Amino acid sequence: MKILLSFVLLLFCSYSFSQSCDGFYYFKNNKKVEVTITNKKGKITGKNVYTVSDVKKSGATVTANVNSELLDDEGKSIAKSTSTMKCISGVVMVDMKMFLGPAQQQQLGSASASSEAYLGYPANMKVGDALEDGQFNSDIKMQSGINAHLEVEIKNRKIEGKESVTTPAGTWDCFKITYHSKVVVKIGIGIPINANVTEWYASGFGVVKTEANSAKTEVTSIQ
Repeated sequence: MKILLSFVLLLFCSYSFSQSCDGFYYFKNNKKVEVTITNKKGKITGKNVYTVSDVKKSGATVTANVNSELLDDEGKSIAKSTSTMKCISGVVMVDMKMFLGPAQQQQLGSASASSEAYLGYPANMKVGDALEDGQFNSDIKMQSGINAHLEVEIKNRKIEGKESVTTPAGTWDCFKITYHSKVVVKIGIGIPINANVTEWYASGFGVVKTEANSAKTEVTSIQ
C-alpha cells in the first residue's frame, strides 16, 4: 500500500509542456525547475527538481532529456531518473514515465515498457478543447525481486478555462486543465488508485500548479 500511495502523490508532480518548441523553457540546456509537494494541510512533504540536458534539434523535431531528483521534506535525495520529451511541428510530447515520479522510474530499472507512450500538448490550445488521452504500461521488477505490472491511464482531459496563477517562482497566465487518472500496480490482483486532477498550464513554460485529492504541487523556483 505504501508504494501505491507514493505512485499517486508523485503522479501529480510531473510536468507538462507547451506549444512553442524553440522558446519553451524545457527545451533549453541546463534550465532547472523546483517543484514543491504539499499535503492538504499545507505541510511540505517533498520536492522534485528537474534539470534539462542534451537538447537536440533535427528538422521539425526537438528532443530533450529531463533529469529528475526527488527530495524528502528534509532535503535528502531519495531517487534520481531521466525521461525524454520531444516537440514535433509544434506538438509537445511528454514521456509518460514522468507521471510516475523518479522513485517509481528508478524501480523500472532496465525493464522495457510494452509500448512507447507520450502525452501530447498541441499548439494553439483554447478553452473548451478536449485533449488526447494517454496510457502507459510496463513490467516492473521491485527491489525485493518481485515482478509486477504497472498501468497508468490519463483520460477525459479538458481545458476548462484560463486563470492567472501566482507561485513563489512568479505569475503566469494559465490554462486550467482537468483530467482523471488511474494507476494500477498488479502483483497478483491489481489495486486501482483513481484521482481527479486539476493542473494550471502556462504556454511557453509548462504546468506551474496541480491539485489532486490530498496532494498539491507548485513551482517554487526556476533557474
